[in-house]
Amino acid sequence: NKYGEKTSYGEKASYGGGDDNKYGEKTSYGNEEGGYGGGVGAYSSETTTKYEENDDSETKTSEDYKEEKKHHKHLEELGGLGAVAAGAFALHEKHKAEKDPEHAHKHKIEEEIAAVAAVGAGGFAFHEHHQKKEAKEEEEEAEGKKKHHFF
Repeated sequence: NKYGEKTSYGEKASYGGGDDNKYGEKTSYGNEEGGYGGGVGAYSSETTTKYEENDDSETKTSEDYKEEKKHHKHLEELGGLGAVAAGAFALHEKHKAEKDPEHAHKHKIEEEIAAVAAVGAGGFAFHEHHQKKEAKEEEEEAEGKKKHHFF
């Protein structure tokens, strides 16, 4: 049958065109015309962050660089705190594995997972440290304070 025609069971054939079904619910998945996407706010360019919008060094102001440095400093500190917390939890689980031999295997696995999380958080903090440093260098270069010397 065609879209919107009556079926042999007396119900209207609806495939996401915004029509109501027999329970009064909307059957549309996406925009008003139907379909799976393309509606308002569906992966548009409006979802980019402030730091991705202004990639040109000519358009960034001194205030933009300061905000970017502050942002990366904040994320670096959060990564460091995450590394410390995960490391402390790993040590806690190591202690539990020694004290609770009946569940030692479970505690050993949790210890290893926490250790991996600590390394990951430390790596994230290291990455953000370099991003912060790069933003500082870009700010100095834009203000004319620093020039790159390759030799």
